[in-house]
Amino acid sequence: MSDADDGRLGPAVGAAALRALRGLLHAAHEAQVDDLPGLVHDAAVTMGATAATVYVVDYDLVELVPLGRHAHSGRGSLPIAGTLGGRAFAESVVLVAGDGPVTSWVPLCNGIERVGVLEVTASSSSLPEDVLALLSDLVAQLLVTRSSVGDMVETTRRRGPMALEAEMQWKLLPPLSFATPAVSISGLLVPANEVAGDSFDYAMNGDVLHVALIDAMGHGLSASLLASLILSAYRNGRRSGLELTHVVRSIDKFVSARFDGAFATAVVAELDVRTGVYRWVNCGHLPVLLVRDGRVVKTFEEPVNMPLGLQGSGELDVGEERLERDDRVLMYSDGVVEARDVHGEWFGTDRLVDQVMKVSSAGLPAAETMRRLVHGILAHQAGDLQDDATAVLIEWRERTSSAGAAAPSA
Repeated sequence: MSDADDGRLGPAVGAAALRALRGLLHAAHEAQVDDLPGLVHDAAVTMGATAATVYVVDYDLVELVPLGRHAHSGRGSLPIAGTLGGRAFAESVVLVAGDGPVTSWVPLCNGIERVGVLEVTASSSSLPEDVLALLSDLVAQLLVTRSSVGDMVETTRRRGPMALEAEMQWKLLPPLSFATPAVSISGLLVPANEVAGDSFDYAMNGDVLHVALIDAMGHGLSASLLASLILSAYRNGRRSGLELTHVVRSIDKFVSARFDGAFATAVVAELDVRTGVYRWVNCGHLPVLLVRDGRVVKTFEEPVNMPLGLQGSGELDVGEERLERDDRVLMYSDGVVEARDVHGEWFGTDRLVDQVMKVSSAGLPAAETMRRLVHGILAHQAGDLQDDATAVLIEWRERTSSAGAAAPSA
């Protein structure tokens, strides 16, 4: 662990580095997002580097794109597969290469949400890793906060025009990845520029992780409007303190009242991170997979209730499973298993299970596991999905002591 990792400024962080970080932070107070690439470059030069370039990841998580028209490296976009910058992003590690001029590739992460990478070039030796860590943390946070008041990050991340329905869906999403010492969650939606009816949401409140994955009927703008209503109703019920089944009932009420005859399948769930108890209400959706030690050991196929919008007044059945430490729960939409290759063959549940086991056995973090899983699905359909495909992966990291309290992770 570096000095930066435990929150202290080590001796390697000299006056120049502190001056640069302070200057970047102060300049950013009144900077627009277009100014960030230049400000980051100037800060790195003050620290002793010769140049710095910010790359952001595209929406499909395929390549890293330099931010701004005047990237100092002179490089174009970098594929995540097969490049040092891509490896730094995928594995969330700092990589250094070169004799004489030295290039450091530093992941840009807001929490565990991967934003992109920072390329820092120095004439002879790389900047100390604790300095790079502090710089990258600040840059990642500035990118996230400034992207909401300017469009450069958004437009850079797009590999093509984004449909209106997709624009709506992406603005409703929480960060794709989030973690605490007890649990991590990561989700993906593809195709990024056309997604409409698929969506997901989560929130960590106290000791409970709340999560929902939905698949609204139809395509295009009508599906996006239905999905938007469902996510808003879900958040409203959750934030009103409703119990799990009452949250589902509230969503169903709003859907049936506002969209006559429309419906959506969904899994609405919660995980108690102290005990590992996972509870869910399946509303006509596909079963959830339980992954343990790199293998799919169970599918949560029952109970199944009517879809949202069609439930009526009957009782809702709730499923419950006690997880073991490091278990992973995978929720997904039908666009995942119904992806067809050029011969018309479905991706299918069996292939999904095989893919999940293959990726999970590599011991990768949840976010990278999801990226590789979804790109395996895209490869099956030659990158051209005919329907939205959404997946959410939850990993429970804690175990319970004999007293019932959460014991620390090893």
